[in-house]
Amino acid sequence: MSQIVIISGSPAVPSRTDITLKYFESLVNEAGFSTVTYSVTDFAADDLVKGRYDSADIVKFADVVKQAEAVIIGSPVYKASYTGVLKSLLDLLPESVLKNKPVLPMMVGGSTRHLLAIDYSLKPLIGILKGQPLQGLYFVDSEIDKNDAAAPIKDEELLERIQSQIAELVEAIEKGKSAN
Repeated sequence: MSQIVIISGSPAVPSRTDITLKYFESLVNEAGFSTVTYSVTDFAADDLVKGRYDSADIVKFADVVKQAEAVIIGSPVYKASYTGVLKSLLDLLPESVLKNKPVLPMMVGGSTRHLLAIDYSLKPLIGILKGQPLQGLYFVDSEIDKNDAAAPIKDEELLERIQSQIAELVEAIEKGKSAN
């Protein structure tokens, strides 16, 4: 079974980012993929702040990401970008950890004013790690129902966009398998 790694850059628990990523997880599981989810809160603050790329948790995380067939990265928008703690975590990974992997970026912001945060911040970071970013999805906080984790998105147009991006991710994984 193919594995997809899901990474949450949200330091808040619970968060709309985590709720949305959990929903994505259910969709990729329905498509026949196994998943493993990591949150920035799973790692020791000392490891992240002091750049301990050789800590046991970071080494294990890097290995899991390297073995994955695809990655989904989600972050709330902080100061028009992804969270600093997500950057700290990703900075500890080898530069080619996402080489040729499809990566679905997702961000949640307070308004549409930061809609381009995916294109101007998260996608370039994915590129530095040699990943292949998909179009990505941006959500406004008010579009996510925190009280319904099983179906947090109610808007039909958004649901169609999510389904389309998940289908694109699955297609990219299958394309990658046939290329090998």
